[in-house]
Amino acid sequence: MDRVRKGRSGVRRRIGAAIAVGAAAALAVTALAAPAQSADVKATGVNAADGTAADVNVAKNAGFESDLSNWTCTANSGVVVTSPVHGGTKALRATPAGQSNAECSQIVSVKPNSTYKLSSWVQGSYVYLGARGTGTTDVSTWTPGNSSWQQLSTSFTTGANTTSVTVYTHGWYGQSAYYADDVSVLGPDGGGGTDPVEIPAVPAGLKAGTTTSTSVDLSWTPVSTATGYTVYRDGTKVASAGGASTTVTGLTPETTYSFQVSASNAAGESAKSTSVSVRTAKGSGGGDGGTVPKHALTGYWQNFDNGATVQKLRDVSSQYDIIAVSFADATSTPGQITFNLDPAVGYSSSADFKADIAAKHATGKSVILSVGGEKGAISVNSDASATAFANSAYALMQEYGFDGVDIDLENGLNPTYMTKALRQLSAKAGSKLVLTMAPQTIDMQSTSGGYFQTALNVKDILTVVNMQYYNSGSMLGCDGKVYSQGSVDFLTALACIQLEGGLDPSQVGIGVPASTRGAGSGYVAPSVVNNALDCLARGTGCGSFKPSKTYPGLRGAMTWSTNWDATAGNAWSNSVGPKVHSLP
Repeated sequence: MDRVRKGRSGVRRRIGAAIAVGAAAALAVTALAAPAQSADVKATGVNAADGTAADVNVAKNAGFESDLSNWTCTANSGVVVTSPVHGGTKALRATPAGQSNAECSQIVSVKPNSTYKLSSWVQGSYVYLGARGTGTTDVSTWTPGNSSWQQLSTSFTTGANTTSVTVYTHGWYGQSAYYADDVSVLGPDGGGGTDPVEIPAVPAGLKAGTTTSTSVDLSWTPVSTATGYTVYRDGTKVASAGGASTTVTGLTPETTYSFQVSASNAAGESAKSTSVSVRTAKGSGGGDGGTVPKHALTGYWQNFDNGATVQKLRDVSSQYDIIAVSFADATSTPGQITFNLDPAVGYSSSADFKADIAAKHATGKSVILSVGGEKGAISVNSDASATAFANSAYALMQEYGFDGVDIDLENGLNPTYMTKALRQLSAKAGSKLVLTMAPQTIDMQSTSGGYFQTALNVKDILTVVNMQYYNSGSMLGCDGKVYSQGSVDFLTALACIQLEGGLDPSQVGIGVPASTRGAGSGYVAPSVVNNALDCLARGTGCGSFKPSKTYPGLRGAMTWSTNWDATAGNAWSNSVGPKVHSLP
């Protein structure tokens, strides 16, 4: 955040341009690609009981990972897309037009006098799945439509001389495009074999590790042919992992959950593992501190005059749920902070300022102290400085009534010692601590970054990360593509990195300038912010980037600053505030 009107867009653009390509490899750490979830199938091989060959999926390129190989679509109606997908990284999209119902079909090799189970995951309006040329009774099934993935399934029996069958999916005339993924034709091998990649085995050895009031560490035995894993909580998918361990967050204290895991690769998804039961610990506070609502608007209040409207806290719009007083000051003791009320803001005394904080509390608002800013020189890089930070921050909370702190260190931070400092502060402040962060875009490009590490280290006491989506130039989104600031895609594709990188949706907010004068670059109209919120929380209002799932628990949005907002007639908070508060 800038204390002065001049932004640092030139510096950040150069940094952003330099790292945009190099960060692609680092993004792999977040393991954002969703693993496959195909129909319930048996493992290939031999039945142990009688020595007969086990059923296989005789469909080739069943997940469209090799584009349209082995498939034929009428009137060139089918294409392979990367979103939405049910499993793997690709899926089929076929669009009916004119006299074409967008049929996509494949001839599969089958064994005579045999039964096959046909299934596929589909999405869209009027989707059909069927088989013809069975030698007995041809079959089909359909759905009138669904905005999320659902599984269609049927079965057929081959005739005495049938060695091949055509399986197909299609839409309906005059309807919109449909999607299909993870097709399965499960039965005896008809001589055509299966895809080179077979569905992986069911993971074994699922166990729980460290368990807190809101999270649990899970691990299992790796499956050699798996490229990813899916974690289920009480039967519902809650996490994806690239390796044989993950941490599930967002849990309720003192609650028992049942977890399972499946393995997947390009051929599909295994059955779920044996379940493990976990009970979370008793709540010890944090995460939602103070009186922060489920969806919150955060605004930075300027304790200085830089040309924006000078405000007292009492003048800040009631739309703001969290007010971050900017900024704390460093002392000569490493890590220690203090607060000096600037006479320029018009308070006659510190008692008057404290009274305004108390008045905001009375209306259900949280007031926190922001540490850092563009010129912040606070450094926490040792045990002594971590303790000095925690002690001084808590003393200021006691003196002024601050509900917590905001970490806005823009000159780097040490995750080891900042984590220690925040843990010590939490132990002092208790369950009502409000802990927010305002990293720059570069700080949250990868979970290997210090800021991201710190956020994950303290996620059980973290309220929200309001990343600054400005003064940065182009950056990578969670799909590995480069997006330019100032667009809905920039907001959603970069938020996706945090949402899929380990933070709970309730810990993610969108930070933007309140006006064109609030930052050097990256301003977007309030309507763009609202579209991004709808895209992430509801799946509507998206640009070219659309997340593979929605995040209705998204915390909200933040702006720099309440003063620049007031300068523009509170246009930002009057538009974005109601949108945030109406999120599902």
